[in-house]
Amino acid sequence: MNRPLLISDCDEVLLYMVGHFADWIDETHGYDFVLEEPGFMNAVRDRKTGHAVEADLVWPLLDSFFTDAWHRQDIVTGAAEALIEIGKVADIVVLTNLPDHHHAIRVRQLETFDIRHQVLCNQGNKGPQVKALIDRLRPSAAVFVDDHPGHHESVAQEAPDVWRLHMIAEPRLAAHVPPSPHAHSRIDDWPTAARWILDRFAAETGGEAAR
Repeated sequence: MNRPLLISDCDEVLLYMVGHFADWIDETHGYDFVLEEPGFMNAVRDRKTGHAVEADLVWPLLDSFFTDAWHRQDIVTGAAEALIEIGKVADIVVLTNLPDHHHAIRVRQLETFDIRHQVLCNQGNKGPQVKALIDRLRPSAAVFVDDHPGHHESVAQEAPDVWRLHMIAEPRLAAHVPPSPHAHSRIDDWPTAARWILDRFAAETGGEAAR
């Protein structure tokens, strides 16, 4: 029997991001980041006008952040310990929505916190990439963890047998994003999430994953 598989997002799941991004655009561009606004397109505001920054300027900001300020990001509380525990019984893949040219930086970021698992960059919805992983690795069970509700909908469509856990580790953001209706559960802390994940693996493998 193949090992179970955890497919985990990175930003706001393994590494804190939006709070550091907010500080960075304040310092470097004089912009505000409104955590209460869903999505980056409305959240980045010009402090002088109060208006949302044009969408075609936001993505270059994000690109610059991951190039120049990646070292600001720190690990989500409990994430490293949870991955160690889960890694005893399952394979782990980090599936992050970043352009491919940021792959080496993302790997280096995670290695800083002694997280050394396969990292895959993705653009757009994650469902097709998750399905491709399932088809290639054929795990005995699989869990997908992500902060973005849209990715849970995509995975539900493309790989419906995968367990889906909605997690937003940043409390200021989590408070304003409701649980995804396409996820099986919403858990925003790793100690609780790890137990939930291991229980799903154990149920799918007849208890093998709990040993």
